[in-house]
Amino acid sequence: MERNFWGKFPVERAASFLYYAKGSVVRQLLYELKYYGNKEIGGFLGRYMAAELLPSGFFEGIDYILPVPLHRKKERLRGYNQSEWLAKGVGSVTSIPVLSDVMERCKYTETQTHKGLYERWENVCDIFVCNTPAILQGKHVLLIDDVLTTGATIVSCSDALKDVADIRISVLTLALAGQG
Repeated sequence: MERNFWGKFPVERAASFLYYAKGSVVRQLLYELKYYGNKEIGGFLGRYMAAELLPSGFFEGIDYILPVPLHRKKERLRGYNQSEWLAKGVGSVTSIPVLSDVMERCKYTETQTHKGLYERWENVCDIFVCNTPAILQGKHVLLIDDVLTTGATIVSCSDALKDVADIRISVLTLALAGQG
């Protein structure tokens, strides 16, 4: 998982809990979470991920959990941010505070679902800002998102944090999409 970010930003650690493949049960879970209004499944899956990863030491030293933000318009349409629900689930097991208002998605973008590699990177370039960088100085943060395909969204989030002094970044996603 960490190799997805080599040469893009210095990731402390990275993990993806499930493997996403077309037609799989994982696909159905993601669709329930993202498109069918089942936000509670996000909290459940977040708690499950955290309980499974806790004995490995994955969360040691992490100060804050930052869910990947949705644009306000998309969050209004969906009614919630699925990454925030995953983050809340993880936070409830680990007791790590979830900071949902530190980062903001400042540009509305189309879904990445049907985009190729280059279009995905272009679609998320410079779309995030860090509103309160002072809170994160010298901290170890965990970025949480629902699915990792190319890594473009997570890299864009990390770019928004690049000017925060002495920040360390780890990544956790619910699923890793098949690259083929």
